[in-house]
Amino acid sequence: MEYRRLGGSGLQVSAIGLGTNQFGGRLDEGQSAQVVHQATELGINFIDTSNSYGRGLSEEYIGKAVKGRREDVLIATKVFSSTGEGPNRRGASRAHILREVEASLRRLQTDYIDLYQMHYYDPNTPVEETLRTLDDLVRHGKVRYIGCSNYAAWQVCEAVWTSRMLRLEQFVSVQPEYNLLNRSAERELVPFCKAYNMGVIPFYPLASGFLTGKYRPDAPPPEGTRLALNPRSRGRFLTEGNFAVLARLEKFGTERGHTVGELAIAWLLANPVVSSVIAGATRPEQVAANVKAADWRLTPEEMAELEKLLGEGT
Repeated sequence: MEYRRLGGSGLQVSAIGLGTNQFGGRLDEGQSAQVVHQATELGINFIDTSNSYGRGLSEEYIGKAVKGRREDVLIATKVFSSTGEGPNRRGASRAHILREVEASLRRLQTDYIDLYQMHYYDPNTPVEETLRTLDDLVRHGKVRYIGCSNYAAWQVCEAVWTSRMLRLEQFVSVQPEYNLLNRSAERELVPFCKAYNMGVIPFYPLASGFLTGKYRPDAPPPEGTRLALNPRSRGRFLTEGNFAVLARLEKFGTERGHTVGELAIAWLLANPVVSSVIAGATRPEQVAANVKAADWRLTPEEMAELEKLLGEGT
């Protein structure tokens, strides 16, 4: 397993991270533990979750799965989403963050969180309030590093410069949706992160499973897959244009002895600003497949060819 620096921090994270948004939903406690144990056995040390995944069960299952081995893993969780009735039970306010960090620590059965991330930008809370609260958590030892997710480039910039001006702890990473089909992060966010030494942690690297090749244009989504369980997302991924791109990518990968899923992950890891690719898994063998993808090092010539393939027909 390759390990990379998380942005400008000294933290070393596995190039493949484990996404756990299916824990407490499609996966029960035992199934979640199997996935976590397979991940750690294969060298994955970075586990990403949120206080909202499985309504808190994801954190709970992770806490139980790593009990006795806490020092061997890096746990990243998030805060923002609604956790109850009332106007102060969501967002990035001091009140909500302080309440939720304690709940996350209890569920994870730990006294610190390695990377605490704002899940979304909160336009209703001053960014200074959010950052001062996160800074306090780092100073008190409850959080070691902070990051953000689903932020636009200008929102990350606002946070970084507020931290610098006020001498507060600074975000070391940002999580955007970023994959071969959705490259919007490359317009502003990725260049910003490169310039300011922030780690990019892509989620949905396989585009909700579309880039595994399991979906075909002439057949309904296979039973039990993410798009079968979430019909509202089908129109976003199961398009004629996406299937055309998929066919070109499958040919590219097959010619080199790799699957399109391996290609999707290898392509992201070819970008040095990417610290870790968050890859979800519902079975241990999926974890192994994700880890195998990290062994493929795309050459500059292959990256140039892919750029041409992705631009065809657009």
